[in-house]
Amino acid sequence: PKFWDFTRNKPKSNCPNKEFIQKIILDKQAELQQRMLELNSEQKEYTTTTLLCDESKKFELKTVSDFYQELIEKYKANSKCGNRLIYRSSYNSLKVFANDKLDVPFSAIDVAWLNKYEKWLRSKGNKETTMSLLFRTLRSTYNKAIEDKCARKSDYPFNQYRISKFDVTTEKRAIAKTEVLKFTKEVQPIGKRQYIQLSKDIFIFSYLCGGINFTDIANLTKANIIEGKRLHYVRQKTGKLIKLGLSEEAIQIIEQYAPESKGYLFPILDSKIHKTPLQKQNRIHKILGKVNKNLKLLAAQLGVEANLTTYVARHSFASVLKKSGVNIALISEALGHSDLATTQIYLDSFDNEQVDDAMKNLL
Repeated sequence: PKFWDFTRNKPKSNCPNKEFIQKIILDKQAELQQRMLELNSEQKEYTTTTLLCDESKKFELKTVSDFYQELIEKYKANSKCGNRLIYRSSYNSLKVFANDKLDVPFSAIDVAWLNKYEKWLRSKGNKETTMSLLFRTLRSTYNKAIEDKCARKSDYPFNQYRISKFDVTTEKRAIAKTEVLKFTKEVQPIGKRQYIQLSKDIFIFSYLCGGINFTDIANLTKANIIEGKRLHYVRQKTGKLIKLGLSEEAIQIIEQYAPESKGYLFPILDSKIHKTPLQKQNRIHKILGKVNKNLKLLAAQLGVEANLTTYVARHSFASVLKKSGVNIALISEALGHSDLATTQIYLDSFDNEQVDDAMKNLL
């Protein structure tokens, strides 16, 4: 106390370490002033108590690049490979657009910046659905940065820039039952290309088994086959349990690959090699690309005029059953991918016999 001037609230001239103490005071004043500016910009009220409260998280502005990389690493550590892939794709797109100069604060991403990014994406021939996903991912990243106190809410540009303007309706992907049946026939070898037979079988298996997608097919094991005639699996995308009866044709496809399967029903993953979620994801992504290329070649060989992918089997399953007069509640799971959790609730509410009777209309 003898070295402190209580009238002026500062150290006396004879105080030891006077300059050092004054620096501590100035640093604390600057920190509190910055906090007050941030709260004022966000139009938030505060008191001396809340301003000094240790519980309130301090602002730590991060660059767009740093925050994205930390987010991607977090998803990797938590084995959320799907999210990691989506955010990594978004980050890579932004890096190319910004000429690898993303060491900027989030405040640099304003409406003008977003309009330039949109114009650039369009010049590269990106579809509306792709642009919508990229912008939704960027918006999500911005929101996460605000939540983590790494960006300011006052700088948020997505109240003015509307992502809803993108047309996300997709072109018709289903093919007719007569076209699907062509894939049950023998096909000629196509050069030295790998996975031709597997591509054909995957397409038919997906069609016969409720439009099951490629990732779920790749992860199927013997444990998913119940009593040799039913397929029970959990959809990776929604976490919902799906139970279906297996047709003779589907069982034959499974049995065909039994000798070469390595821990899984189909020779896509190897349980001895693909152990981590990231290894599985990379392998599935690689084989899916090959399968989809093969399906286009097969379509040309079989005279099917469609941009064929494994997803076409999913839509065709729904379309064929709908035209057969099957209750739409049974097949809505395959018709819309915007609310899969709700459609799965519909499926779960019907008994197995009803689902099995509906499946008989597939061939």
